[in-house]
Amino acid sequence: MSVIKPRTRGKRVVRHIARLDQENNETLHAYAAFIAEPTDYVLNQLVESVLGRDKEFVAWREQHAGSFVPQPVHRNRNRSDTAKAPGRADRRLGTSDTMPTTAAS
Repeated sequence: MSVIKPRTRGKRVVRHIARLDQENNETLHAYAAFIAEPTDYVLNQLVESVLGRDKEFVAWREQHAGSFVPQPVHRNRNRSDTAKAPGRADRRLGTSDTMPTTAAS
């Protein structure tokens, strides 16, 4: 019998990127296959069940109910408003940085 039960209701989810030890990653995927649920569900259930049993932490959270999620850092990925190096676009297209000049007739 599995410790984590298959999901019974939906919840609002957010994206979180984390690094796992290789062994924990293998165990996570194996357990997810064992209960036929996605890995994100297994991780959520682990947080709920393990951290939810820590009485000291639960008491601390009651006194510190605010969010501890760091604010996202927004990066400007639009480079159109930044200066581009001369000829850069030309190199991407495979053309020369300089245009050949022709003598005026």
